[in-house]
Amino acid sequence: MPIRDLFATRLYDAEIDEPALLDELAHAIRSLATDDLAGRAWSREHRYSGYTSYASLNDLPTRDPSIAALVRHLNRHATSFVRESGLDLARKPRLDSLWVNLLTAGGQHSGHIHPNSLISGTFYVEAPAGSGAIRFEDPRLPLMMAAGPRDDAFVSVAPRPGLLLLWESWLRHEVLPGSGRGERLSISFNFA
Repeated sequence: MPIRDLFATRLYDAEIDEPALLDELAHAIRSLATDDLAGRAWSREHRYSGYTSYASLNDLPTRDPSIAALVRHLNRHATSFVRESGLDLARKPRLDSLWVNLLTAGGQHSGHIHPNSLISGTFYVEAPAGSGAIRFEDPRLPLMMAAGPRDDAFVSVAPRPGLLLLWESWLRHEVLPGSGRGERLSISFNFA
């Protein structure tokens, strides 16, 4: 008997291969990590291993031209993701929020979703060898009451510079602790 897959969970994977843009973004993230006192305080208070602008800055594309250049890529890829996923939207997705992350060696981010958003994603600027992977959880997992053990309940993707990932915002994900040295730089975002 044939078996068919039902209700696929989509993960969009693309490369933005622009070394100059990656260099400019790395410089911007490190500058923000030094200058954004409110973001540094929030990161400390919430025990974030490194720095994030998540709760402190909401105008990054107007602050830095390299982030504005990345947003143009993100808009194009989000439109492709919507089309390829069969999402029936009345208009193009709109970038709702964007924040930078500088995660120190061994840092992690616990499992979460992005409420009130349609599409979420991450773009990796720098990812030293051994950086923690992003791990996605099978959305059916909480519903598997008496199911046997599964070897496919989680899917991990190793970060690498230039990698862009997009997914629907309800998909639970986390950043696993890494074993590498150095800082993992990324930019995360939501589309409404």
